[in-house]
This record gives sequence, structure tokens and C-alpha cells, in this order.
Amino acid sequence: MNTVLHKAATRGHANHGWLDSWHSFSFAGYYDPERIHFGVLRVLNDDSVAPGMGFGRHPHDNMEIISIPLEGDLEHGDNMGNSTIIRQGDVQVMSAGTGVQHSEKNHNSDKAVKFLQIWVFPNKRDVQPRYDQKTFSLGDRNNKLQTVLSPIGTDAAGVQIHQDAWFHLTRLDKGTGLTYELKDPAHGVYVFLLEGDLFVNDILLNRRDGLGVTGAAALQLKADSNAEVLLMEIPMN
Repeated sequence: MNTVLHKAATRGHANHGWLDSWHSFSFAGYYDPERIHFGVLRVLNDDSVAPGMGFGRHPHDNMEIISIPLEGDLEHGDNMGNSTIIRQGDVQVMSAGTGVQHSEKNHNSDKAVKFLQIWVFPNKRDVQPRYDQKTFSLGDRNNKLQTVLSPIGTDAAGVQIHQDAWFHLTRLDKGTGLTYELKDPAHGVYVFLLEGDLFVNDILLNRRDGLGVTGAAALQLKADSNAEVLLMEIPMN
């Protein structure tokens, strides 16, 4: 098993006033040649947007873009005709394909919206742009794995993308453990700890730490305090 540990404080950071963003991988003004991507996982931004503020309409192409709200309400609009509100418990994906334009803003006027913005390289280029959004029960991830994203064409739960990727969320009570078995042992897993303290095998993660793991068929998770974690299993090339 090989690992790469990204402590929370080592991430790139940009505070624009209306946007406070932490970058696990090189993004915008933050560049680290050792942290360009992990396999096909290209971007993992931990964003907080001030009340009423947001990103104006801007383009993307040939990227799978996933948004996971953590607090507050995120307002989305795009040139495919989608106009939605994304809340905690929701997961949204946009396959940019041949090109799409979208905007994201804080729907609330009284509190920040906090969300993860994740980009994954697709396994097919120039596909027809598409949008997908689903709501998941927070209770269904208590001390068990909840599938929130899977490859297009599978019958698994979750939103689907053009990549052999699997995302799971779980909330673990202190002292609780579980085993994550990879769909493909040739894949890697990027573990992002949203809250709490967690052992991944014998490596202790704290809040907002990231851990990339390769060469393992399974991971052993054990919560050292009440913990919430996102597991992203993805191809490494």
C-alpha cells in the first residue's frame, strides 16, 4: 500500500472576501507540482461563499464537475436550462463534455454556503453535456457507506459520471469501524475527512485532511471521534 497525506493546513488557500477557498490540488493561483491531481481526481476545493454572492456564468468543457453542499443552499443555473437549489444531502454533477456554461451563487442572504467543488477527468471526451442531481437521506450514511456517485450505465445508486469512479459518504460514531472494499484493486482511493478524527488503517486523519491510497484492495476505517468522511475511488490513469 502506498499513501500520500495532505494535511488540511498544507492546502492552497485563497480568500477573496466573498469566497474563501481551500485547494487540495493546484488550482487558479495555487500551484504545487507535487499536487496537480490524484489519478483522475483533478480538483477538490473546499469553498465558502458569502451571503448573496457567487460565481457568475462561466464555461467548462470535458470535465465531470461534482458539487456537494455541506451547509446552506447553493443556487445553480446553466445554459442547458437547469435552474436549481442544491442543499445539504444533495449531490449534483455536470458532465461538461463539448461545453457548458453555468453559474453558482449563495441562495441565502443571511449565512454562508459551504460546499465541495470536485473535478474528475472523464473517460470520454466531447460527450453531450448533461446534468444530474439527487437527494440522499443523511440517516442512511450513519455507520455505513452510502453510495452517492457511480459510473454511467451502472445500476448503482447515486449521480453518475463518465468515469469508472465511485464516491461514498459515511458518518461514523466514535469507536465505530468499517471496511471499504475497492471495486477495482487497481484503483486509488482519496479519503477526505470532513469532520472529526479518523484512522485509515494505521494513519490518523484530522478534520479536512486528505489521504490518497493506492495498492490496496480494502481500507479499514475507524473513528477516533465522531467523524464524517468522503471516499472517492477513482482510476489512477
